[in-house]
Amino acid sequence: MARRRKNRTHLKGAGATVQRANDGEPRSFIIKHGQVGSSLTQLVRDLRKVMEPNTASRLKERNRNKLKDYLTMAPALGVTHLLALTVTDVAPSLRMVRLPAGPTLSFRVERYSLMKDILKTSRSSRSMGMEYLTAPLVVLASFPPPSPETPPHLPLLMKSFQSLFPPLSPNSMSLSNCRRIVLIAYNADRGTVEFRHYVITVKPYGISKRVRRVLEGAPKKSLANPSSGFLDLGNEKDVADFLLRKRGEPSPGSDGYESAASSASSAAGDDGDAVSLADDYVGRNNKKGQKKAVRLSEVGPRMELKLIKISEGLPGKEGAVLYHEFVKKSKAEAAALKASHVAKERLRKQRREEQETNVQRKKAEKEQGSRKNQEGSDEEASDAEADESDQEAHDEWDEDEEISEVGGSDDEPGSDEEESEDEPEERPPTKKVRIRGKR
Repeated sequence: MARRRKNRTHLKGAGATVQRANDGEPRSFIIKHGQVGSSLTQLVRDLRKVMEPNTASRLKERNRNKLKDYLTMAPALGVTHLLALTVTDVAPSLRMVRLPAGPTLSFRVERYSLMKDILKTSRSSRSMGMEYLTAPLVVLASFPPPSPETPPHLPLLMKSFQSLFPPLSPNSMSLSNCRRIVLIAYNADRGTVEFRHYVITVKPYGISKRVRRVLEGAPKKSLANPSSGFLDLGNEKDVADFLLRKRGEPSPGSDGYESAASSASSAAGDDGDAVSLADDYVGRNNKKGQKKAVRLSEVGPRMELKLIKISEGLPGKEGAVLYHEFVKKSKAEAAALKASHVAKERLRKQRREEQETNVQRKKAEKEQGSRKNQEGSDEEASDAEADESDQEAHDEWDEDEEISEVGGSDDEPGSDEEESEDEPEERPPTKKVRIRGKR
């Protein structure tokens, strides 16, 4: 019996990449270059985790790879942003490059915390599961509204962070895909940008924590014990002891039970935090129309960035400087610098056109030379054919031409003798006769 062949119902690897190549979503490379420590290497991994699934999570850098290599390779792969982390003499540095033509934003990393540091300080640890299958939502906070008094670099800074993530489409977006949030907050006092990463959690509204544990069940700590998903009330004499009394602490009331006020304080949020679900959400009992409390749990990483410079173009081909934190130029200096950049760009364009013209000219000369060689070979072939035709015409018999007999005429009796004297007779070689004797 022939073996059944399995048909794949999904695409993996290169097939999925080709299918998603033209969907319009921003894609990014997050790399480190130069000599960096283990902490900065882990920060690169955490940032890749934040940018999933629209980033190269398993990209491996090598020591011989230069920044120019990534800038050359990224546009061919459909990458729109490049984030490069390195270490300077002052502090770690982050460069955010918009491909393929810029601009380039340079930041100084004032402070940062890794994912593992945030999870260690949190009250309840979270397991990283299905949250990273969809892109996060970006929230821009504390940025000043556009106005004549607003510094011109802030709108560009805000749009640069906004373009890192896919745009929101409320009409086609599913509620269950909203699993994470990236908060970009501007601190006007310090002149820095704070980067935070949260996971969205939905909890029942209007009930205490212990009632919620009864409804949802105890968290599963191990897969070996299947009963760990059930709440253990074996040590309690009555269910009221678990619901109303605080274990290990004296009760606020005289009868040993919680009062209504103390029970209400443990409820999950107030009316301002409650929302009605517009659609089914992930989790138990999160159905459409139910009233739930939304919570944000920070999972990291956390960064505080200070903008240093904004320049046109790419690293290595940078153009005019649009903003600099420490270097200030007058209007005349800025105009002169802009004129020099325009002249350089004009010279670069002129050289590129000259190079293309020379390439086209060389191609035309090469084609003309090959055409001449082909014509010469054709002429030689025609001459050879003409010579062959002349030779054939000369070798043909003429009907009017008199032909003499081979044996000669009677008037010249000595012609055969003279020819025989001039040309020696050709005799066949003699054969040796072998005599076989008798034995």
